[in-house]
Amino acid sequence: MRNALWPLSGVLAALVGAAAGHAAAHLLNPAASPVVAVGAVVIDATPAPVKEWATSTLGTADKAVLVAGVILFVALFGALAGWLAPRRRSLAIGLVAVLGVISGAAALSRPEAGPLDVLPALVATVLGRCLLFAFPGWVLGGDSRADDLARLANPQARRRFLIGGAGLAAAGGALALLGDRSLTGLGGTASNAVRLPVPDEQLPPLPAGLEGRFQGISPLRTPTADFYRIDIALAAPRVDLAGWTLRIDGLVDRPYSITFDELLAMPMIERDITLTCVSNPVGGDLCGSTRWLGVRVDELLRRAGPQQGADMVLSSAPDGFSASTPLEVLLDGRDAMIAVAMDGEPLTRIHGAPARLLTPGLYGYVGATKWLTRLEVTSFAKSTAYWTDRGWSPRGPVKTACRIDTPRTSAAAGETHIAGVAWATHRGIAKVEVSVDDGPWQEAELGPDVGVDYWRQWVLPWRAERGQHRLVARATDGEGAVQSSEIRDVVPDGAEGYHVVNVLVA
Repeated sequence: MRNALWPLSGVLAALVGAAAGHAAAHLLNPAASPVVAVGAVVIDATPAPVKEWATSTLGTADKAVLVAGVILFVALFGALAGWLAPRRRSLAIGLVAVLGVISGAAALSRPEAGPLDVLPALVATVLGRCLLFAFPGWVLGGDSRADDLARLANPQARRRFLIGGAGLAAAGGALALLGDRSLTGLGGTASNAVRLPVPDEQLPPLPAGLEGRFQGISPLRTPTADFYRIDIALAAPRVDLAGWTLRIDGLVDRPYSITFDELLAMPMIERDITLTCVSNPVGGDLCGSTRWLGVRVDELLRRAGPQQGADMVLSSAPDGFSASTPLEVLLDGRDAMIAVAMDGEPLTRIHGAPARLLTPGLYGYVGATKWLTRLEVTSFAKSTAYWTDRGWSPRGPVKTACRIDTPRTSAAAGETHIAGVAWATHRGIAKVEVSVDDGPWQEAELGPDVGVDYWRQWVLPWRAERGQHRLVARATDGEGAVQSSEIRDVVPDGAEGYHVVNVLVA
């Protein structure tokens, strides 16, 4: 313990300070949290191939891993400051200040940052600096000089170290938990007070899905709690409904803005739509289907009057994200909408509250901007979007995909089933076929047809014999095009290839 006191004190000081800054950001702006702000800068600076590796490998856990990495960096920085504290006091204080400057600068660098966004970093720095020297002094009975560390042999000092360390860790954890409610959006949403209007075009209830008959298949409707989340925001933006506006401008004759109340007063539509991420690998789970409520985008755009030469709408959000959606897609009659609700409830913060863009037939990176604040009518020649600047295609039509949900690795011998989901958003699914052990294609039974913008469940009865088996599935879209068998990576415009699983039957 003699050699560990100061480094451990530095770790505690750094983590408790960061937790306090995280909690302070809960009161101001979640994006100003020292951990979140530094993590956001890392996201922006990370090369596209590394980002894609993280998304495809870690899936929806990518943000948690990044946050853990930032916290580890803070802890190591604190340990170094703690080690230096009894030897080079001024240098240790300087390191704490450097950490504060880094986090403060990161917070101020974020889109729409204000002067007060530096306060969480200041809270973290001041508290961390105080704890760095106060904790060892308390443990040692008021004397924190390096040559008095031998006093840790005293049982009372050891008890103080253990009790004090546990107390600081608990306090830091409580502060971090408070702040984390802002980070995850679980501590309430901007849309809690929203009273959803009755849609002008109301849909009948969804039909019963195959999940009631066949175990292991994805449900027809994805519960909101299970809906995937992929975005660039470590902290879901907290939007004040009273101050929210959507600006429609750019190459238009009549630019204008509308408030959230004005948006809710417009004619509302209900639509069942499948949304998928371009980073979804073959057989991946970055895809979900539910019922959405919103306002048609084409009505908003026609009110503004797009000018000749415009061919793209650049949608943007306060986290710095932007998406390039072809203007012709938004005006071709499909049910592109500004969504305000999913599955009968107002959007949660992590899913884009209070309003998000939703474009059937396009991957999310070009047609599903969350926390939407602006629609700029422009052109592909003039403007580029967030992911386009990082090597992705400016246009992202959804490719036909088919996923085997069950079995994935093993099955019991005898009568069973192979089942999954397939989607070709805005074209629909006409057929799903399965091949067992490179045998002939067998047509599967399709689940209920909700519409061309929604996935189809499918199932094929299978008499499974003992041994290793290779299962392959493919889909044919509503236009008669068979899914491509060519294996392609997700970059630059979505993965392709048949989903193949190897199953051991015992």
